[in-house]
Amino acid sequence: MAGNEKLYGVLALQGDYEKHQQSLTHLGARTIFVKTLDELSRVHALVIPGGESTTMLRLLDYYGMFDILRKFGAQKPIFGTCAGAILMARTVSSPAQKSLDLMDMDVERNAYGRQVDSRIVRLDSALGDLEAVFIRAPIIRRTGPGVEVLASYLGDAVLVRQGRHLAASFHPELTGDTRVHQYFMDIVEA
Repeated sequence: MAGNEKLYGVLALQGDYEKHQQSLTHLGARTIFVKTLDELSRVHALVIPGGESTTMLRLLDYYGMFDILRKFGAQKPIFGTCAGAILMARTVSSPAQKSLDLMDMDVERNAYGRQVDSRIVRLDSALGDLEAVFIRAPIIRRTGPGVEVLASYLGDAVLVRQGRHLAASFHPELTGDTRVHQYFMDIVEA
């Protein structure tokens, strides 16, 4: 399978990074967990998992990785899910917080509700019918002209691509379906 030449990193500061690694390795990718600047410098692409975006920001700042990660994203592909998608947005609301500003989209945090409002839905997407797990998920409120919407839910974009970057409001790593990860690998390999 594709992915054997590139080294994929999964940001492992917080969140369910192990499930992302399992999805990528299932597809034949070489992966490492990224916790340091040295590890980040070794990878060709990065997955930023779901979790808690404020906590991730604090850890990125604590380890001196925020600006380096922004520079990484200016040159290399990043796939962000849930909190990772929040970090990739241009603008974040509810409440406002800084972001990496890697994709021309505005995101509202926890917009699908609290933990008890979590849900699993079917999405009609550019990748076919997908099962999507939403857990305290953000809503992508606006996308710029360079952003391709690959899936929507209740009228809002939930899977988007801009150039080398991919973002999902939901958690594709929590299903047995690896098509979203394969799509990201296809972007990286191209």
